[in-house]
Order: sequence, then C-alpha cells, then structure tokens
Amino acid sequence: MPEQRIPRADGDFAAYANHYYAAVEKFWPVQGLDESDLKPLKEALSAWNAAYPKHIAARNAAEAARQNKDAAKRDLERQIRPISAFVQSYPKTTDSDRATIGLTVKDTGAAPTPAPTSRPLLLIDAGSRLTHRLRLVDESTPTRSARPRGTLGAEVYVALVAPRQTPPADLASYKFVRTVTRGGAEVSFPSEQGGLSAAYLVRWVSATGEPGPWGETVTATVAA
Repeated sequence: MPEQRIPRADGDFAAYANHYYAAVEKFWPVQGLDESDLKPLKEALSAWNAAYPKHIAARNAAEAARQNKDAAKRDLERQIRPISAFVQSYPKTTDSDRATIGLTVKDTGAAPTPAPTSRPLLLIDAGSRLTHRLRLVDESTPTRSARPRGTLGAEVYVALVAPRQTPPADLASYKFVRTVTRGGAEVSFPSEQGGLSAAYLVRWVSATGEPGPWGETVTATVAA
C-alpha cells in the first residue's frame, strides 16, 4: 500500500521531503547499499526545492497584483460615479449621449411634463470659507422647501466676477453647476477663487427636462 505519512499540504510536504532525504542518505551507506540508487530521489528533491519557492513567489505576486487591481478598480469607480451623475443631470445631455457613454436611459413612456411657470428663489449662506450653501424655494411658496409639482429640481449656473463687478448679462458666461433635486446644496470653490463674487442663475426644470423661467440673479462673495 502507498506510504500514508507523506503530507498533502505543500509546506508540510517540503519540510517532510527534505528531512526524509537527509535521513535516507544517512541510512543508505550504513547498510552498505549503493548510494547511486538514491540519485533519482536526489534529483527529484532538487527539482522540487527549485520549483516550490518559485510557486510561492508567483502566488504572492499574483495576490499582490490582485490587490492592486482591486484598489485601482475601486478608485476608478469612485471617479466614474460623480462624472456619470453630472452627465445624467447636464441639461444638454441627450438620450443618444447617454446610450453612447453607457449610462441608463430612462424610458418614461409619457408625454413631456409642461415647463414650470414659476421661478425659484435662491438664498445663499456665504459664511464658510470657499463654500456657498444654497437654499432654493419657489416664489409662489417662499415659506416652504418643497419644489413645484412636476419638477425634477432646479438647474444652478454660476459665473465668477471681480468684487463689485456687475454680473454678466450673457447666459453663455454662466457655467452649469448641478441640478438640485432637494431643498439645498453646497458649491465649493478652489482657493484661487477666494475673494471673487459668484453670480448665480437658477431655474426649475420639469421631470422630462422642460426648463422654466430664470430666477433673479443672486450674488455672493466667495470667502477666502
């Protein structure tokens, strides 16, 4: 019957095999046996002792590569999510754009919701450094935070100008920031924009993307 003491686990087998050969190598000449009979065993042990460390090194390298791959994937996913959210809410994005990029295309199956008729009122808390906290209410219900029925939220645009400079009249000068779907949001600025004046334009947009009228331009200083 086969020898039952040979360990199955590689680490245990490596220790066993080297001890085994050393003990047999001592036993053989004591018994007057021909040491050349051990040559195949010695060669097989040498091959094992060369192959096993390479396997361990390759396995460790593969595990390290897997961990690096997983970390890179997590980081890439973190970068994808905010870009996808921006593209989804960007007013110029079409369903064709979404399909090409690989974003979800919502099938509403309904006629477009009528464009909002009221305007949002914008309140700004500019007390924090390089941050504006925005609060949006509807002009028809200024004491309530709920947006008008049938709207997705408010599109927020901003233009930066020098202190006390008149806000630009050209809408092309304003950069889209985000669509605010709840009562408020934060807008952050890089340090080099501290001290400038931020001019905001906002408007409600329907659930199917129909924009309403612009609200009044509201300005606030970016605290440095």
